[in-house]
Amino acid sequence: MTDRPHSALLTVDTHIDIPWPDRGDFTQDTDYRHVDLTKLRRGGIAAACLVAYVGQGATDPTAHAAISRQALAMLDAINRGVEGGPARICPLAADIEAAFHEGITAIVPAVENGYAMGEDLSLLAQFRARGARYMTLTHNGHNALADSARPMPALNDPESRHGGLSGLGREAIAEMNRLGLMVDISHTARSTMMQAVRLSRSPVLATHSCVRALCDHPRNLDDEQLDALRDCDGVVHITAVDAFLRPREVRAQRPVSVADYVDHIDYVAARIGVRHVGISSDFDGGGTIEGWRDAAQSQSLTAELHRRGYDHDQIAAIWGGNFLRLLRAAEAIATA
Repeated sequence: MTDRPHSALLTVDTHIDIPWPDRGDFTQDTDYRHVDLTKLRRGGIAAACLVAYVGQGATDPTAHAAISRQALAMLDAINRGVEGGPARICPLAADIEAAFHEGITAIVPAVENGYAMGEDLSLLAQFRARGARYMTLTHNGHNALADSARPMPALNDPESRHGGLSGLGREAIAEMNRLGLMVDISHTARSTMMQAVRLSRSPVLATHSCVRALCDHPRNLDDEQLDALRDCDGVVHITAVDAFLRPREVRAQRPVSVADYVDHIDYVAARIGVRHVGISSDFDGGGTIEGWRDAAQSQSLTAELHRRGYDHDQIAAIWGGNFLRLLRAAEAIATA
């Protein structure tokens, strides 16, 4: 059936930034955030991955200590933010499903940028103890773990610092597998991504990336990378950042739309299968497109998927089922 309502879907937005410093306003209906609890519920989003994002800076002990404190404080703020509203922290796939059936919004904490752990592997367990379920290995700029897709001249980055993963990065992936902390390869260099796919015992994912064949941007995944995700049973979650969806010449002529977004879903589904594609907004971190300006407009994606002929089961997989499968795979590896 293709006419099941959006509300029947267990929808997961796999990458949403939180404002920092924290304003304690997540449960309020704000006019300045793209995502708050009211907008999530109005848009029928069952689960939201809220990320503690830290921008790349110097890789020295003093900088590492400061940024690790910030990441932990951000995770604490995510945990506090659900208080006073119909939401709860749900780190496990079963928790998310239970919350959905109870009509409660599930919040899944995560960490964006392995810079947050500096060179201290023990911080990964602290992130996990605060509910985090994935960590993005890099952001813009190389860190101690791995090379980024976008070296930063302001940080004196060479084109490659480690040739992909560093020795510490390899240790971090092993520890993440042990903890059930999924390996997110969005933002990583191609070399980093391909090495992570081979090394991780749990399927890797890109929580907020797009297709390079449709938009030639260093943040996007090429066909060989998509094939590698398929081969490890991973998922790429298409993200609503216009610069990753359409090239500059298109963006100069018209706004990027939900139709452009679903073109990327179509491409992944055709090349590697519906099983390997999902949805993310990157709201409050740069994501916003015509027709999906905030979480309250999330039904527009479902409508477009219906229009293109996806059936209910396919849409359910794209909107959340594929992510839940990866959560369960990470949980199984962690307890093996």
